Order: sequence, then structure tokens, then C-alpha cells
Amino acid sequence: MNKRVAILATNGFEESELKSPKDAMEAEGFEVDIISEESGTIRAWDNGNWSNEYKVDKTLNEVKSGNYNALVLPGGVINPDKLRRNEDALVFVRDFFKEKKPVAAICHGPQILISADVVKGRRLTSFASIKDDLLNAGAEWTDEEVVVDEGFVTSRSPEDLPAFNAKVIEEVKEGKHELQHA
Repeated sequence: MNKRVAILATNGFEESELKSPKDAMEAEGFEVDIISEESGTIRAWDNGNWSNEYKVDKTLNEVKSGNYNALVLPGGVINPDKLRRNEDALVFVRDFFKEKKPVAAICHGPQILISADVVKGRRLTSFASIKDDLLNAGAEWTDEEVVVDEGFVTSRSPEDLPAFNAKVIEEVKEGKHELQHA
């Protein structure tokens, strides 16, 4: 199955929330690119400390959503806070919704989606500390390990990764969802 998936991240992403989905998707035969603001490497966050560096495959100015079948947004506290202030990142995210492609976000990842203005009327979950932000942005928040709303996959934390990964793979295989919307 020839599927390409973009993982959008920058320094301060939660390591398990990038590595686990990436490994699971690659094991499924998907081609997965780490997309970031700048070339080189980005540094992970793990258990309250800086961790490993990961190679950036492409920068935001080198890609467009049309190059990919789906988008994954890992969390971490620093990562989404930086990306949500980058207009190129927000345009990249919005385009996946416009093209009705699967989008997945875990933990604090939905903060990017709030700034991209794509959560209103959508059913989702996240790390509990951003529940109010999502509700204020018009989302319907629920406390479940994985929530799927027309190709839009969300989970709460690294503990939910097995369910998150399985649903991301399922949605990528299904492809575009006509009711996917922002």
C-alpha cells in the first residue's frame, strides 16, 4: 500500500508520540516524513528532559499537503506551542482538512488545530489540561483513549498510543473521508 504520511513537529515534541506512530506506520509499509520549520534535526522531549534528535526529512517550505495521504501531529508542551505560531504550519494543517484527508493529533497536538481554526463542531479528545481551550474553540471534547470523527483521530496521552496507532493506520488505509471538514 503506497501511502505517504507527514508528521509535523519541531523541537520539544513528546518523543513517544512521534516515534511510536512513525514506527507503526512504517511497519505497515507507509512512507513517513518528519516535516519541520527548519532542516537538520529536531530534539525530542521525554520524561521532563531533552532526549534524542530526529532527522527532518523536509521543511514546511518544501512540501504541500497534496504530497501526502495523511497528517500526524505529536504533542509535547513545547512543540505545538511553537508550531501554532507558524502561519506556514497552520496553512499546511488546514489544507489536509480542505482535501478531506485523515488528520491525527495526540496529547497537546490539538493546540495546533485550535490555532488553525479546524476544531469547531468536531468531536475529539486531548490531554485534559487543554480541554477548556478546545471547548472554547467550539470542539466537542470527550475523555476517551481514541476518538475518530470522519477521518480525524485524537488521543489523550502516550498511554493511548496502541489505540491511536491502530486507528491512524485504519484511517490512512481508508483514505479521504467526504465528511472530513474544518
